Amino acid sequence: MVLATEKLKKLLPQVRGRYLFDVPLGPTTWFRVGGAAQVTFKPADLQDLCFFLKNKPKTLPLHVIGVGSNLLVRDGGVEGIVVRLGHGFTNIHVEETTIDVGAAVLDRNLASFSCEEGIAGFEFLCGIPGTIGGALRMNAGAYGSDMSQILSFALAVDPKGMLHRFTSQDLGLSYRHCSLPKDWIFIGAQLKGQRGDTTEIKEKISSFLTERERTQPVKSRTGGSTFANPEGAKAWELIDKAGCRGLTKGGAMMSELHCNFMINTGNATASDLEGLGEEVRQRVLSVTGMELRWEIEKIGDERRVYIGEKAA
Repeated sequence: MVLATEKLKKLLPQVRGRYLFDVPLGPTTWFRVGGAAQVTFKPADLQDLCFFLKNKPKTLPLHVIGVGSNLLVRDGGVEGIVVRLGHGFTNIHVEETTIDVGAAVLDRNLASFSCEEGIAGFEFLCGIPGTIGGALRMNAGAYGSDMSQILSFALAVDPKGMLHRFTSQDLGLSYRHCSLPKDWIFIGAQLKGQRGDTTEIKEKISSFLTERERTQPVKSRTGGSTFANPEGAKAWELIDKAGCRGLTKGGAMMSELHCNFMINTGNATASDLEGLGEEVRQRVLSVTGMELRWEIEKIGDERRVYIGEKAA
């Protein structure tokens, strides 16, 4: 049953964080498209988040998003609650070569921090445009490394507001996959590196960033890699073979520079982008017999399904 926003307001628990009602999500995502969230909740800290989860309406749909770097919000918006972790989850603490980090810390910021501390093993994070929470959720990786290789343990809160600790094995981390249910919320992790030379680490990060800018449309409105690589193949090669490099639909286009990157050329809708992606999947399947799996997360509805008005 879809609840009207005004009715939903009365059912939400009293928190120390912030509720925002009917605020567009598009401007906060890298694609710059999509509708509004019925309610956006920004918890003050872990205790506030746990209190909310324990006391929210049990049937209320819930989504967790970070900085929207690999997210496509559909044009109709998102029913229920969208949780966005903020300043209360940006802690970074280092002890020797171990770093405790909050889920809202940007991947690139952690790469820079570890460089300053002379800790190696985190360089690959410099080119991943998201947060640590998102990196855990998809076992993000680049340049031969991924989160499973540096994870000691992750902390996550279940739908009832209880805190749990997980190892990489517990989470079933594999290529762009985590088996933890989507309604569990990562709040932080302990990551392990090795002692390294700051100058060498800095040079490695610089080379990664240079290569990324040379090969990817980093200055475009994109969501990063659109599809995960199928086993034994590379998604971009399959897309290219299917003749989809530069393919367009409305204001959406598969990048000429890197054809596994989908771009909003300026006036795309979420429908344009999702439709283009599905057409690419169909063409690749038809030409190569291989099925591409979306790496970009899609949330929301094509048409608005809840009733509300923008809060003053």
